[in-house]
Amino acid sequence: MNSTLIQMTLIMACGVVWRVLKPADLCADKVRGVLTTVVYYLFLPAMVLDVLWTADIGWQSLQYSVLGMSCIVFGIGCSWLIGVLFKLEHSRLGAMILAAAFPNVTYLGLPVLEQVFGHSARSVVIQLDLFAAAPLVLTVGIMIARHYGEDDTEQSKSVLSFLNAPPFWAAALAVILNMNGIVAPEWLTGVLQKLSVAVVPLMLFSLGLALNWTALAWRNVPYVLPVIVIKMALMPLFAILLIEHLTIADTNKAAAVMDMAMPSMLLGVVLCDRYRLDSSLYAMVVTVTTMLSLVTLPFLYGVLQ
Repeated sequence: MNSTLIQMTLIMACGVVWRVLKPADLCADKVRGVLTTVVYYLFLPAMVLDVLWTADIGWQSLQYSVLGMSCIVFGIGCSWLIGVLFKLEHSRLGAMILAAAFPNVTYLGLPVLEQVFGHSARSVVIQLDLFAAAPLVLTVGIMIARHYGEDDTEQSKSVLSFLNAPPFWAAALAVILNMNGIVAPEWLTGVLQKLSVAVVPLMLFSLGLALNWTALAWRNVPYVLPVIVIKMALMPLFAILLIEHLTIADTNKAAAVMDMAMPSMLLGVVLCDRYRLDSSLYAMVVTVTTMLSLVTLPFLYGVLQ
């Protein structure tokens, strides 16, 4: 586990160095925007199609959905309760809820868990993302951001607009092919696997590009600490207790719990900017929880083993 995290950290460090040096005058945000777009529209759908085409979907997928959604709702409830008790202003509370509830299940979860648990972890991560985290963040997450932030647009997108996305198209196609017992041609499997290989390093490098050290500020510490406790301690504990009541395969339970223990997701920064929540607070939470995960994930792995 430690060796894996060292490798992951070095790849993320390349992104951090790029943010500082700006080779060829390309700023980190511009590079990250291009890379994440390519991953989102090409490499990730290829991996989704490759994995779900042959995955054990059905009842197991429902179990992952229950686990992921329950943990996220638990995180929302805990952070909302803190906001009510301490009467936090809306812009900060909205950012805290998003940061505490939604883990970085794919951009960090995928590379870490695949290295630790092997190829089978891909299916765990992708199902937790597509059947739990992504639908919730693009529906409930947006509703939270709208409620606690500001929305000046006259027309709002449907809460079901998340279905209009390449990874979901790939997932729908994969499920249809899987359920009908259609076997992938060898040449197509080779293409999908070669495209899938690019996902992990690009995700890690993009994560390094996103870490913003200038967002660290002492004034945000009182708001960051509760998020750290919820994200890095209470949610993993809740996942451990819940998963014992689900029928997820024993070989995949540890990977599923650890995916729920990942640091705050990156997409939340976009939602904070869009709905005028406290973006600097959210950016600080992402940076701090990502760094802390280098300690908490090995500890959790030891507990689960």
